Amino acid sequence: MGVKSLPIDSGERIARVFEHFGFERRRTRNHIILTHPDRASLCISIPNHREVDRNLLRTEIRKASLTPEKFRNAWERL
Repeated sequence: MGVKSLPIDSGERIARVFEHFGFERRRTRNHIILTHPDRASLCISIPNHREVDRNLLRTEIRKASLTPEKFRNAWERL
């Protein structure tokens, strides 16, 4: 699955997908910051924009140790 198969969506909806995987919001301003309770050093930063760039999304998915397929399936269910 390539970068072109990742969704183009708002930062808010993308953050909800990460929350589905157990991430918690820490603070919101221009970015939505997400951390995982089991991995305290992991920090996901999603810009709070109408559209999030696919390359940035792919980077954050990798940091979260997820696969693009797993993320896409969760995104489609929300």
